[in-house]
Amino acid sequence: MITDNSKSLFQTASKYIPGGVNSPVRAFKSVGGDPIFIKKAKGAYMYDEDGNKYIDYIASWGPMILGHAWEPVVKAIQDKVADSTSFGAPTEMEIDLARLICESIPNVERVRMVNSGTEATMSAIRLARGYTGKDKFIKFAGCYHGHGDAFLIQAGSGAVTLGHPSSPGVTVGTAKDTLLAEYNDLESVKKVVDANKGEIAALIIEPIPGNMGCILPEPGFIEGLRQICTEEGIILIFDEVMSGFRMGFGGAQEALGVEADLVTYGKVIGAGMPVGAYAGKADIMEYVAPNGPVYQAGTLSGNPIAMVAGYTLLKHLKENPQIYTELAEKCEAIHVGLEKALKETSLPWTINRRGSMISLHFTNEPVRDFASSAKGANDYFKQFFHGMLKRGVYLPPSAYESWFLCNALTYADIEKTLEAAKETFAEMG
Repeated sequence: MITDNSKSLFQTASKYIPGGVNSPVRAFKSVGGDPIFIKKAKGAYMYDEDGNKYIDYIASWGPMILGHAWEPVVKAIQDKVADSTSFGAPTEMEIDLARLICESIPNVERVRMVNSGTEATMSAIRLARGYTGKDKFIKFAGCYHGHGDAFLIQAGSGAVTLGHPSSPGVTVGTAKDTLLAEYNDLESVKKVVDANKGEIAALIIEPIPGNMGCILPEPGFIEGLRQICTEEGIILIFDEVMSGFRMGFGGAQEALGVEADLVTYGKVIGAGMPVGAYAGKADIMEYVAPNGPVYQAGTLSGNPIAMVAGYTLLKHLKENPQIYTELAEKCEAIHVGLEKALKETSLPWTINRRGSMISLHFTNEPVRDFASSAKGANDYFKQFFHGMLKRGVYLPPSAYESWFLCNALTYADIEKTLEAAKETFAEMG
């Protein structure tokens, strides 16, 4: 595998962009080496600037459920862009996408479009505070909700990948209103609530986390959170930037059978375009300006190109629910194949899977929260990542990220992936 062009581009990028990348996890800091610069992608494959082809298990961190450059989305974008890329004014397509979401998710009556998952989570917390008149909120160690100041307290994903559990620039005043609990530990939540009676506006959680690997909620955990929030008057926020419209059309709420008060979405509702949204019951959402006192705005919110791309993708997913079954079956095939190969080695391992999300942890202990995820042997992960990369399989460049499958992935691709894994495991000893 030749990567001369990628190396040259990274050297040039480093002169003009901090760290040579526009999002930290892309820098390959946790796995070593230089990042691969991608030129194009189609279906389940990405192609770098040196012409190397990779089977892609990132799917742009989730939204490419049907694969890259899916023709109906490409055509919809091409047709719409001729009318201009932005108006800064209302469009009918915003209504179409909002109606599709509201009519499909039982507890969603209003949706506000924004430009990213980070904007969505920041806005949801502000709304919860404004609606309840309280300042504090609970988050969970290892759950990542974007780079808003209040969220960078034991955030997963990129923050941990670079070895910084928090971030300079986050003030003490901001941090004091962020209360920390442990995922899959209801007692830790109860203790936080009891210690801050009547002061907590919201509890925000990735119901199925993807930022400390794919983590599965244990029976009763999410249901218990719902009960606590209802009893204490706390707004329950599901961050479904990763799980929304991926765990099924109804996302984690549908998969787990628990309804949140507010839900946040990310780039999936724009088919990979820079877009996000927060949504929920009308009485809460109508507290947002211009109807209510909680201010939130964005010139590019509801961008027509993002709206038509998202509408095209989501409408197809809603009309073809078998896609989710197909994705889950493909993910199971990968799980079974990896397990079979690992049993022939002396490597420590645990695999977590739900729907079309999966992660391999190099530890023999169950991975159920941030602490157990952090026990994974990341030196093994580095070897695994580069072994797979040189064999044409592109995995998330972090031990703290879930893999995301797309339905363009074929069983031949899966066989190639498993063969690459078997060869890599042999190299690792």
